This record gives sequence, C-alpha cells and structure tokens, in this order.
Amino acid sequence: MKRVVVTGLGALTPIGNTVEEYWNGLVQGRSGAALITKFDATLFKTKFACEVKGFDPLQFLDKKEARKMDEYSQYALVVADEAVRDAHLIEDKVDQNRVGVIWASGIGGMYSFQEEVIAYGASGRNPRFNPFFITKMIANMASGLISIRYGFRGVNFAPVSACASATHALIDAFNYIRLGKAEVIIAGGSEAVVTEVAVGGFNAMKALSERNDDPATASRPFDANRDGFVLGEGAAAIVLEEYEHAKARGAKIYAELVGTGATADAYHMTATHPEGLGATLAMNEALREANLKPEDVDYLNVHATSTPVGDLSEAQAIQKVFGQNPARLHLSATKSMTGHLLGAAGAIEAVAGILAIQHNTIPPTINLQERDERISPDLNLTPNVAVQTPVNVVMSNTFGFGGHNAIVAFQRV
Repeated sequence: MKRVVVTGLGALTPIGNTVEEYWNGLVQGRSGAALITKFDATLFKTKFACEVKGFDPLQFLDKKEARKMDEYSQYALVVADEAVRDAHLIEDKVDQNRVGVIWASGIGGMYSFQEEVIAYGASGRNPRFNPFFITKMIANMASGLISIRYGFRGVNFAPVSACASATHALIDAFNYIRLGKAEVIIAGGSEAVVTEVAVGGFNAMKALSERNDDPATASRPFDANRDGFVLGEGAAAIVLEEYEHAKARGAKIYAELVGTGATADAYHMTATHPEGLGATLAMNEALREANLKPEDVDYLNVHATSTPVGDLSEAQAIQKVFGQNPARLHLSATKSMTGHLLGAAGAIEAVAGILAIQHNTIPPTINLQERDERISPDLNLTPNVAVQTPVNVVMSNTFGFGGHNAIVAFQRV
C-alpha cells in the first residue's frame, strides 16, 4: 500500500473565509453564530445560524458562470482553488489523468431546489423551470465542476452519508491513492443550507438550538444546558497525494493520513447508538489501520454537535476507546465555533486537526459553561481556551443520520 499525505488546504467557514482566517478564528475561540440574514426568520423557532460572511462569488467567478451554480458549488470551487494553489498543482504540471476529485455534500443545491419549487407554485404550477435547475441542485455537480475547471480526469464522484459525507470522501480518496489508482485527489465537502426549508425541517425534528436571545453561545457541546445544534455552512478542501509523488515534486507536506474507520450504528434513523457502539468500532478501526495505540493520539476533534443525546453517546464511545488515560487526550468540538456544516463538517474539522499538528495547538470547545455531570470528568474537553502542546497524531470523528460513522487519523511526517 502506498502512503498518502496532505499537500494543500482550502477553507471557507463562518469564522473565516481562508485557511489562515479559519485557524485564527478557532484559536481565538470566535463564535460564527448570529441572527440569520439570508431570509426573514421571524416566524421560525430558530432565528440564527452560522452563516459564511462577506462571500461574493463574483470575486472568484464571472457573473454568467456564477448564475449557473448553486451556492454550495460556488463554495466548493473557491476552497478547491485555495487548496490547488496551496499545493502548487498547476505550476508543477502534474499528470491531469492521475488527479481526481471526490467531493461531498450532504444535501447539495437545496437553495436552488427551494427557489424553483416556490416559483413553480407561485406561477400557478406553470412548468417553466430554469434550464440549470437540475445541474444546480444535484449533489455531485461540485465534484464535476472542480474537475472541469482544472482538467482533472481521474476518479470523480460524490459520496453522500449525511453529516459523515466529507469524511467518507477523505476515506475514499485515501483508498484510491493507496491502491495506486490516483496520484493526487482533491477531497472535501461543501454545504449551503441556511434556507427556510432546512431551518424549518430541522426545527420540525427538534434538532436545532432555539437560544435566540444569545446565538453566539448556542452551540455548546457537552454543556449541561445544550439544546440542539446550530446550522452552519461553508466548505473545505484537502489535497491528498501519494507520498513519493509529493516528495518528487518537492511539495510541502502538512501531515500523513494514516488510518480510517467506517461503520454503521444499525440502530436508528437519526439518533446515535446510546452506548456509542458504531463510533467505538470506527475509532478502533482507524487506530488499527494506522498501527496506533490509543495513547499515541494527542487530539481528537469530536463530532459533538451540541445535541442532548449525541454528545453523551460519543463521550461514552471515547471512554471505551481511550479509557486507560483519557485525561492525556485533548478533545475539542470546533462546532462550538463554526456550527454544524452537515455534509462539509468532516472536511473542515479534518483541516482543524491538520492545522493543530502544524501549529502544536489544540483549538478549544467554547461555550462550555456548566459541564454535563453525566460526562466523565476524566475527559479533557479543552474548555474555552486554546492550548499549546506538542501534537503529532490527531483523529476526527463524524457521524451522520442513518447511523453512518466515519473517522480519519492524521500523523506528523
């Protein structure tokens, strides 16, 4: 099996529109949550979200091109461009036939779908649809658009597993490169779902926080007073590359992707297994594949969305895997700052872990004011303030509706 390393990063988030801005926001413990500006949320139970701020697609795309894309695809192209430039793939003239794109979105073009259906109903059901409606909506289009932009003709598809989607994209890319089917793959995910349909739908499930009086503190993983997740949007791209190929062209190497785990809870449509069985299996599988022991891991970026049930089950799973000395392991939930990016969450949180290795710094879990007494006091949740400490191995957890669990492990090279 070939080795797989990270040679480029891109990020667009509610707390920063580049990798550097995102990292600074994490270290500073900045909340990206605020009242919704994308639509009038007056009648909604939840009136806030973690929106991307100051994004203008016309800074990156011409007007005609941008009109053909849903915002989730625009996000994807912007972060892919940052990652491709960071990895110097164009200047180094890599073999485009051996470069692939595996790009995830949990939902795809929800805004485009919503707008077309509203227009159809308002017109008295006159079937006059935008000719780009389907291509704006489908969840695989971002993957195709990235490949078209750069002429990357390798493997190209879009995994969909709800909130585990982007991590599954990383896992698939890892395996394609390990097996010699590609030399470079742009992997990641994007989501643009701060819409009436998404907020209303998640409200109906009672999944979202309703802390409208103080949005900045609403995402509070592991806190005794958490009441649901905060919807987020954005994207992240990671350039994964075969190690010898990266060395041969003198590429900058951020870290090595060394282990992955993918399992199912086989339990419930939306709830995680109360004892964290699927999560436990996935973390153990990632450690086994990476040839790591639990005590080797310095930082675990947890899924922890700030839901009452989900945070508890994940904490139990972590104790089962790392129970011998859990206090040594730093945990943090960066969703406390970015909100939950759904299908893009795994990519943006993997970037956080990779940067933790680069900077020897653990981002905090903010808004942790009153720790849930049901969560073991032995777990080090890195509350409220970033911590500087040597970081050589990180893991990232993501779990999706349907019981999908996906884990990745990165190691300093």
